[in-house]
Amino acid sequence: MLIGRVENVLDARPLAFLRGKTNLIFTSPPFPLVHKKRYGNESGSSYIRWLETLSPRLCELLAPNGSIVMEIGNSWEPGVPVMSTLGLEALLAFKRAGGLHLSQQIICHNPARLPSPAQWVNVNRERLKDSFTHVWWMSRTEHPKADNRDVLLPYSEHMKGLLKSRKYNAGVRPSGHVISQKGFLTNHGGAIAPNVISLAEKSPSLPESLLKFSGTSADVKYREYCDENGYEAHPARMQMGLASFFIKFLTDRGDIVFDPFAGSNTTGHAAEMLGRRWLSVEAREVYALGSKGRFDLPKRGAANRKRVRK
Repeated sequence: MLIGRVENVLDARPLAFLRGKTNLIFTSPPFPLVHKKRYGNESGSSYIRWLETLSPRLCELLAPNGSIVMEIGNSWEPGVPVMSTLGLEALLAFKRAGGLHLSQQIICHNPARLPSPAQWVNVNRERLKDSFTHVWWMSRTEHPKADNRDVLLPYSEHMKGLLKSRKYNAGVRPSGHVISQKGFLTNHGGAIAPNVISLAEKSPSLPESLLKFSGTSADVKYREYCDENGYEAHPARMQMGLASFFIKFLTDRGDIVFDPFAGSNTTGHAAEMLGRRWLSVEAREVYALGSKGRFDLPKRGAANRKRVRK
């Protein structure tokens, strides 16, 4: 893990090694909030320019069939219950500057999020709780490396019953779709994941192999380590379930994953657990040091690739 602003670190030797070899850039850049936060977000039109100038440099790191996946949260205009389009404008500027294709838009739904914006949701009661973020999957090619068979969901009880009985209503549906006689009788090992990912604590829409990454329990060791060592925990941590889903979907074991806005290094931890190589960059030293708590340091030893470097 490297400490520094990504725009200053992109020319460093470790990142030069990644050029043309990175299979996945998975990140959540500081959201375009109205006010500055401790973790160093840009605001206003400067956010668009900042993200736009980073795009070509980040794209240089990608393998020919590599992907960039960015989670961008919602933002609001100051003082009024009106949503800002700043995140969408920044996304489009980033896409154009990098010459990227938009492979797919994904919604990450987290019903456990606190109600926000509080003034308009809790006090005035004139807006609904903001419980999702946009996740944008982009690539330099129209056919990036991906395999949805790696992130199949458990079959529903209804589908399990259908596979067992081997009976269902075939024919033409009102929509015009033709359902074949045997099209749903093959057991593929699971259902294809939708482009809405739910991170609900008790019923996340994740493959069974990734359930251990979901929920607040995935953060316990990290929070305890920060408390014990006097480090400030990152206030906007990425969901482990989200990171692990895309790493498993878009990469294979041994592939390279890069996060230029690491925060508490959720991406690095998920990549490590899934057998991928990884490199992360974080601007604030306290967050980089705290991220050590995600890893089993005593067993790994001090001289491993997860050491924090300035």
